[in-house]
Amino acid sequence: MDKKTVSPDGTAVAYERIGAGSPVVLVGGAMTTGDGLLPLAAQLAHRFGAVPYDRRGRGASGDTAPFAVAREVEDIAALIDAVGGSAALYGHSSGAALALHAAASGLPVTEVALYEPPFALDASGAKERAEYTERLKELLAEDRRGDAVELFMALTGAPPEMIEGARRSPMWPGMEAIAPTLVYDDAVLGDGLVPVERLASLSVPVLTIAGGASPEWMRQAARNAADAARDGTYRVLDGQTHMVDPAVLAPLLTEFFSG
Repeated sequence: MDKKTVSPDGTAVAYERIGAGSPVVLVGGAMTTGDGLLPLAAQLAHRFGAVPYDRRGRGASGDTAPFAVAREVEDIAALIDAVGGSAALYGHSSGAALALHAAASGLPVTEVALYEPPFALDASGAKERAEYTERLKELLAEDRRGDAVELFMALTGAPPEMIEGARRSPMWPGMEAIAPTLVYDDAVLGDGLVPVERLASLSVPVLTIAGGASPEWMRQAARNAADAARDGTYRVLDGQTHMVDPAVLAPLLTEFFSG
């Protein structure tokens, strides 16, 4: 990320703009930096000015305490201002929940696309999220970053052997470095349930997408989000999972953002 803008609280936000077309801000999910969205940005660049960025506390971006979801919305507002004054938004996973916050806050957003926002489907799912929130805060208060990452991976359904393999991998120190931002992703999800009122308040088109090979609850959450929006569309990408192939996703986004 070689460009920077400054959020209202003074936090530097690092980003790239790839392509010269109308801007699409790409919002990453938990445990990611903007680099993870560069392959998708490259796929969109023939038609749009794709804008991946490092969310605060990650990569080349700064951070300023205390955290609030409103500060991340202000980061997106600063990015939109820096790239032309209006933009479409794409959010992946918990980044999709943040994109919804941004669009509902009145920013000059033209369309919103969401890939597998991890909303819970019912009270039992919300209870699991609440227990996760409490434990996550305890671990980070004790600076047990590795254990916090493990907790998050377990929440996503990663089996113990995958978690142990991640701990032994070269990427683990980087994951521990941004572990405190797991609280940020947790905060943007609120009570964990589909934010029906927020979605219903949006006057712009909303596209929700799920992978055909993803768990059923993820597909249902995306479907429920589309149903809650005034102008919502739900699509499934056959054979895809939560780690969607940018080459498969990009044509659908291109169609949607092109009107």
